[in-house]
Amino acid sequence: MASNISEAFRNHPLNLNDIIPLDFSSLRTLPESHAWPKSNDESDHSSFNESLSIPIIDLMDPNAMEQIGHACEKWGAFQLKNHGIPLSVVEDVEVKSKELFSLPAEEKLKGLRSPGGATGYGRARISPFFPKQMWHEGFTFMGSSDDAKKIWPNNHAMFCDTIKNYQKQMKVLAEKLTHMILNFMGMNSEEEKKWVGSKNHFEAIQLNYYPCCPEPDRAMGLAPHTDTSFLTILHQTQTNGLQIFKECVGWVPINPDPDTLVVNIGDILHIMSNARFHCALHRAIVNSTKERYSVAYFYGPQPDYVISPLLLHSHVPCFHALTVKDYLSIKVKNFGTALTFITIT
Repeated sequence: MASNISEAFRNHPLNLNDIIPLDFSSLRTLPESHAWPKSNDESDHSSFNESLSIPIIDLMDPNAMEQIGHACEKWGAFQLKNHGIPLSVVEDVEVKSKELFSLPAEEKLKGLRSPGGATGYGRARISPFFPKQMWHEGFTFMGSSDDAKKIWPNNHAMFCDTIKNYQKQMKVLAEKLTHMILNFMGMNSEEEKKWVGSKNHFEAIQLNYYPCCPEPDRAMGLAPHTDTSFLTILHQTQTNGLQIFKECVGWVPINPDPDTLVVNIGDILHIMSNARFHCALHRAIVNSTKERYSVAYFYGPQPDYVISPLLLHSHVPCFHALTVKDYLSIKVKNFGTALTFITIT
């Protein structure tokens, strides 16, 4: 399954300079390559409305499905508590992530993502679409942890087992959330939900690291973007940085909570909902005193699954139908405008 997804990346390889991160441990000043110009919405971080936050939903609440649906409509994201993922599972992957990113640069580069690859160590794959570089390192896994074996050829078992267990737990949660969301949308046909709960799905894990930055007000951890996935489940450490954009409000911080996971809607669900659900535009900022880590789990249909708008409340589709693989091929070439290529005008 990962090889099918990887084909889209192989067809549009990156320049090696867009993959290799800086050795952040050796930097004391902000390089010009990572210095972002301030925009109006970033000029005064103190103007954020700290009292405004995305919904926190209890998965054990009898009305959780309706609450999740409304959060998808209004925010495109929510925080989830009582989600069933043991704290030990989350803590284990956090520890392994810190071990990975604390390695010397030359060790991490043994697992460097290839120019046409989708997995491995490197800069965010969205980097070429922005004029400046991001204060970030990442490591992506799809299916197997083979890239970790390149770094620890004789001592990779515990790391790989941790990633595998985390992925297994997240898949169970993602399936449960997907059923609830599709039921809320009125998509009750087993034919339309055949990819949920089977091997016919796509999943990936992305480990993220945001080092302390000497000039955080001029840097960007992860630039504004939407995820391609159906949904993304994110664990973040107890350091602020994640923000979601809400129209008429601006950037809203998502404060870390050890008992919750962040769930956000991706492009695929936005298309399937016929634009009823927002695909959450989000970003990560950095600070000068604390490192930040996060673990993102991406979930969606298999590459050959045809995504098309569900027309329950409208007979007019907003988007053309196409396969997941075809949409990904559009997005790797036209990152910020992919949806416009399939919008029906």
